[in-house]
Amino acid sequence: MAEFTGRDLHLVKKALAIAVLAIERQPGPFQSASDQSDMKTLLDDTIENDTELAFYTRVARIAVIGEPD
Repeated sequence: MAEFTGRDLHLVKKALAIAVLAIERQPGPFQSASDQSDMKTLLDDTIENDTELAFYTRVARIAVIGEPD
């Protein structure tokens, strides 16, 4: 598996957070629960603490919904 550091790692975390939220918002048959679960696991493995998780959750909400909260 590739190892990411610095800005690349930031972009991977951001992309995963956005993807998880986007999948969560998809209706019924278009929602891929297995992809979402795997992405959440990858994100959890890269996030260091609750503060960082809150940051990427907020970033994802802004990107997908257009609002921070």
